[in-house]
Amino acid sequence: MATTTVAPPSGAGTSRTDAARLAFLLLLGLAALAFALCASVMFGSRSTSLGEVVDVLGGTADPNVTVIVESRYPRTVLGVLAGLCLAVAGTLMQGVSRNPLAEPGLLGINAGASASIVAATAWLGASGATDTMWWALPGALVAGILVHVIGSAGTGTSVVRLVLAGAVLTAVLMAFIQAVTLSKPQVFDSYRYWVVGALGGRDFDVFWSVLPFAAVGFLLALALGPGLNALALGDATAVALGSHPGRTRGGGLLAATLLSAAATAAVGPIAFVGLAVPHVVRGLVGVDFRAQILFSALLGPTLLLLADVVGRVVMRPTELMVGVVTAFIGAPALLIAVRRMRGTS
Repeated sequence: MATTTVAPPSGAGTSRTDAARLAFLLLLGLAALAFALCASVMFGSRSTSLGEVVDVLGGTADPNVTVIVESRYPRTVLGVLAGLCLAVAGTLMQGVSRNPLAEPGLLGINAGASASIVAATAWLGASGATDTMWWALPGALVAGILVHVIGSAGTGTSVVRLVLAGAVLTAVLMAFIQAVTLSKPQVFDSYRYWVVGALGGRDFDVFWSVLPFAAVGFLLALALGPGLNALALGDATAVALGSHPGRTRGGGLLAATLLSAAATAAVGPIAFVGLAVPHVVRGLVGVDFRAQILFSALLGPTLLLLADVVGRVVMRPTELMVGVVTAFIGAPALLIAVRRMRGTS
């Protein structure tokens, strides 16, 4: 994949967005997230009203309504966590690689998690959402580390080598997955549910298990904002400004790996959130990565929760997995991104 430089911040190294405009956008983002949270606990195979949700929170609701609303809490919380992780990881990947089409799958994380699940299911009898999560997490982390090691071999770190290392590792792992699932049909039955990406069928244990990895990755991402702004101006300029491109690039890849691994292990490989959200956020707040990371943490959960709600209501009483819905949403976003790249090339 050819790399295309993401537009660098204007001015003396940092784009200064108007504080009032940022505050207004922040309020809009919080309002949109609150709307998505309400919709996630209100709508499903049996919809409830906002008043019934308030009654549940106050402990005065009908027991049947209480069961329905409370059953949606785990998928709502997981949607917030996964959306944040995928969106921030995408922002970091696009900033580090300076490629607007970069997303977490480039690191081979999805393939690593998938291969680990298939191997554990085939030879260790792993099954169920919690077992799947515990096997997906180390697979995703190992794949990310391998890509970093292979891509960093030789003289210095090359973004092109990292991308190629991710592509090669993904190809090898996907061949392994196909070989195992074709020879063991019972493994495919377990694997196919996870690989689509879904928020349903998980409990709070999954959330608490991946939360430490997501928290470390997010805090690291917040700390990298100024370094990413300098890196967008080019390595030479970043060094002249007192930044350390190698540390920023390595820290960004580490944070993206932790965030992507946590999200993928928890809910499966959900595509396009990490690609589409950074583009939307960049259009709203500009090229300052400090603002991009913050707003990605708001818009990512909002997009994922609303996609999950759409999947629940369009095929009642069954539902469409959120990974399928985000693919329908993300495809137009990818086409728009490609057209913008052609327009600026």
